[in-house]
Amino acid sequence: MTTSLRRGLRPVTEATRVSTTEVFFDLVFVFAFLQVTTLMIAEDNDLGVLHGLLVLSLLWWSWSLFAWLGNRVRANYGIARLTLLATTPVMFVLAVTTREAFQDSPGGIDTPLWFVGCYLAVRCCYLGLRLYSSPELRARDVLALTGPPVLAAALLTGAALLPRTALPTDRMVAAQVLLWVLAGIVDYVAGQALPLPPRRIFSARHWTERHNLIVIAALGEVLIAVGIAGSQLTNSIGLLTASALAVVVAGALEWIYIDLSTLVGEHALRAAPPAERTALARDCYSFLHLPMIAGIMLLALGFKHMPTLVGEAGTYTGGQPLDHTGRYALYGGVVTFLLSHATFQWRLSRTCRNLIWPRLVAAATLLALLPVTAGIPALRALAWLALVCLATAVTEFLVSRRERQRLRRALIEEREGTCPVERHGPGRSVG
Repeated sequence: MTTSLRRGLRPVTEATRVSTTEVFFDLVFVFAFLQVTTLMIAEDNDLGVLHGLLVLSLLWWSWSLFAWLGNRVRANYGIARLTLLATTPVMFVLAVTTREAFQDSPGGIDTPLWFVGCYLAVRCCYLGLRLYSSPELRARDVLALTGPPVLAAALLTGAALLPRTALPTDRMVAAQVLLWVLAGIVDYVAGQALPLPPRRIFSARHWTERHNLIVIAALGEVLIAVGIAGSQLTNSIGLLTASALAVVVAGALEWIYIDLSTLVGEHALRAAPPAERTALARDCYSFLHLPMIAGIMLLALGFKHMPTLVGEAGTYTGGQPLDHTGRYALYGGVVTFLLSHATFQWRLSRTCRNLIWPRLVAAATLLALLPVTAGIPALRALAWLALVCLATAVTEFLVSRRERQRLRRALIEEREGTCPVERHGPGRSVG
């Protein structure tokens, strides 16, 4: 199968790596993730958490579409590069508006409508490049690509206008959530059910690297959240200890994600036939990475609830316990990440399914500890979380040593069989 590309575009090959243009675009999502957790904590209730997760789902799908497109045409060349660079400031403005995506603050612009406008503009940038890079598309393909985002934007516009109605507050809030959920269903479910033009993964290495970087960006937001939350407090032993433990937790999750699963992912995609490769990329990366990122966002939210409890008076044996939201966000975020990651590896490779048990044991342990955290100091709860995460990372490293070495040897052989230098002539086709 060969798909022609128009002038000003270059095809992605198996040797393509993530470009600096894509890294620059992804930096916006560090701020976007920070805004999501800010939205969660601004309302300081379960509804705020729900609002944050709904915003995250739309942001993630917008990013994911560009990840698919970046695996089709090289993002560091010609029209693709210009489009991505033009989309970046729009994406940044979209991130700025997320804190008031549901309820506008008094004064200033109508932020919820600006959110919808920026969301639609980002999708239009994607669609413009997607349609330009696919001259073989038929009229029904164009309709299938443009219909879901337009309908989703209409639903979000309705949600943005609801506060202006005379509905009681509780009904207005419920209607907003319903419209946002429907918009997400349209993007995720209808977008898969419609006869869309077939997607393909042209570079397994590029695809896995791109998702590695966005997970690291999300974990970076965790560290930023810890730093910002404690920046207004006087330095104390409790605060410094909590900061160090937060880095241990984030580092352990990074180790769990990167150490084996990135090798499993790239090897599985390389070995799969085209149709199965696309299905793996969709299920394991576009879909299962969303709950992973959501778990990291919940973890960051839990950290934002902690610094005031481990300030000058906070110690390991004294101090206040975390509140309801903080406890469930801290432990529940890590549990969500671990279970999603275990499902991710289960779907990727049958040979590595027996290696996911440390994640399952860790998730069960944290769920068992969750009720206990209601009566212990916040710093002690964080210490237990760090201990479980660190033990899980070390255990996985030990039990997966042979499989990791095998995958590394296999990937070296596979990469050596791929041309290491991409063609710099006028690439006009994707095969």
